[in-house]
Amino acid sequence: MNAAVDDFLQHIRLEKGQSAQTQKTYAALLGRFINWAEASGLGDWEDVHRKHLTEFLKHERNRAPEGQGEQADQLSPESVYLQIAALRAFYKYAAAEQIVPANIAENLSLPRRWKRLPKALSDLDIDKLLEPPAEATPTELCTTSILELAYASGLRLSELRNLRLEQLHLADGFVTVIGKGDKERVVPLGRPAVVAMEQYLEAGRPALVKPRSPANVFLTQRGTAFAASTIWGRIKARVARAGITRNVTPHMLRHSFATHLLERGADLRVIQELLGHASISTTEIYTHVAGQRLREVHDQFHPRA
Repeated sequence: MNAAVDDFLQHIRLEKGQSAQTQKTYAALLGRFINWAEASGLGDWEDVHRKHLTEFLKHERNRAPEGQGEQADQLSPESVYLQIAALRAFYKYAAAEQIVPANIAENLSLPRRWKRLPKALSDLDIDKLLEPPAEATPTELCTTSILELAYASGLRLSELRNLRLEQLHLADGFVTVIGKGDKERVVPLGRPAVVAMEQYLEAGRPALVKPRSPANVFLTQRGTAFAASTIWGRIKARVARAGITRNVTPHMLRHSFATHLLERGADLRVIQELLGHASISTTEIYTHVAGQRLREVHDQFHPRA
């Protein structure tokens, strides 16, 4: 059973162009099903029938999520959604490759996913966060350029971490970004972000480079590429120093980028392109945020609100 999953994972990564994170997520989800199947006496994919899939999903819906203690007694609909999506994707591939006689997961119904409205920082909070520290050490120059670039471009955290020197075109005011599915897009930068990047590349990065440093733009004090937790730790430290008390999440700078563009009249299709969204429906969630902001402004300033 594991061999077929390995083939599927290679297929979605190399032929479908899915991200390494998607591959990792599907591996974990399908691995969970295989463990359940083996414990239930099912040793081959041909032994699995539709009733087994429904029994497994019932088991998943009722189990407590891992690592949350007693905070939740069963999985969220979103987690079940991902599990079903993984099974459907695998069975579609397995049926096409004749690994299984039929696609028994085709008609598994997906639970409704509630859209969480993205939260953005205010203009004032952004100004506080982007205020550079008095001491321009290589580390601080690096963090400042990360924040400026994140807000100026709307890059994902993974895209910031993996950004390489050859993707910078600062003289022309843009960067090329390799996003989800290894799709490339061009994102323009404003002057403040370009200046911060130039200062870091001139006075910060050379001091961080070690003999075996990669060509990543952003480097740690050890001269290595950033891990996700490390780069996020840097941002959180700046949030605290800026006196921002609200809970700031890794995606909030990206949300702020998109929301502030929309509030100032940017076209939704342009925002979709800048964010690297495959579907306009993903970007449309920001229209709800903008509408909410319009309501707040109306309530605050209209005499008969």
